[in-house]
Amino acid sequence: MSTPILKIVDDLADISAADWDALSDGNPTLSHAFFYALQESGCAMPQYGWKAQFVTLWRDGRLVGAMPLYLKMNSFGEHVFDFAWADAYHRHGLRYYPKLVCTVPFTPVAGKRLLAGSEEIRGSLLKHALQYAKDIGVSSLHCLFLNEADASVAQAQGMMMRQDVQFHWKNPGYRDFDDFLSTLSRDKRKRILQERRKVKESGVELRCVTGEIATADQWAFFASCYLHTLQLHNSPHQLNEDFFQRIGAALPQHTLLVIASREGRPIASALNYRTEDALYGRSWGTFEFHSGLHFEACYYQAIEFCIANNINTFEGGAGGEHKLSRGFLPVTTRSAHWLAHPQFAQAVEDYLKNETDAVAEYVDVLRARSPFKQG
Repeated sequence: MSTPILKIVDDLADISAADWDALSDGNPTLSHAFFYALQESGCAMPQYGWKAQFVTLWRDGRLVGAMPLYLKMNSFGEHVFDFAWADAYHRHGLRYYPKLVCTVPFTPVAGKRLLAGSEEIRGSLLKHALQYAKDIGVSSLHCLFLNEADASVAQAQGMMMRQDVQFHWKNPGYRDFDDFLSTLSRDKRKRILQERRKVKESGVELRCVTGEIATADQWAFFASCYLHTLQLHNSPHQLNEDFFQRIGAALPQHTLLVIASREGRPIASALNYRTEDALYGRSWGTFEFHSGLHFEACYYQAIEFCIANNINTFEGGAGGEHKLSRGFLPVTTRSAHWLAHPQFAQAVEDYLKNETDAVAEYVDVLRARSPFKQG
């Protein structure tokens, strides 16, 4: 069998959507349409610090492996924070940027990053990425939110491993939301019921709108909510309406909008991505504050949707220890890192060893605080 040919691709239009999607695992955030929407909407482009340098492998003109790789000029939109590393470089008169990052921009959803049908090709993709990092002289290569298989490949090739914590909700087969509540400790159950009651008493009504029936106006409203909330919190550039309209049109079977209305007027909205097995909570925004509305729009409506549709897992997004008391449990995520500078690499490796121990202790503490009934 011939050796695959390496190509660094900076325009996804050069890759067939069918060929790309044949290598992904069905997760919509890994689809060609998702990355293409990021590109065509201008969200993940050089003016915002993202330059596509996708590592691809071809055999007899057919795509056999792909790795979403970006040349980054900042650390925004990654959700695995290395600002302290960049600051340390700067204080020593060294350049941390540009760096190479293998990730899905603005999307802390774990999954495949080495898209290939065999372990051999996955290993080859990472080897080429590491060599490419050395050839162009960047400070580092980072592979974020890896699944277990890709994390093993990265570790085998000498990359440093880092762990973090997310909170995921699991569905063992609940009959309805009350059945879920019955498994929680009394104080947690009482708190959720109070939050939901406050939303109802404020006159807010909510509904789930699947992508198959969501209109362009509803996507525009979601985008306006999202951007308004970003502005209120002085958050850096992330996604825009063009991106949301594109994924709404391209991935209707993989999207879910939660829309909150009051007095017949929409006031808030949340976006989730979905598969048959998982729901991924991603973004939200609101024009009005109402006590409990965030939890209702972002968590409780999604949980009800999962129960009604027999979805096994709801990933609530990055961070958020407050999710624990609402029925979510801690899950460890993985990333892999290579730094070119030997002394900094050693310092980071020492730091990661301590951080890994701290994360393990943190997870133990969280599990001891389980919101579910004991015994």
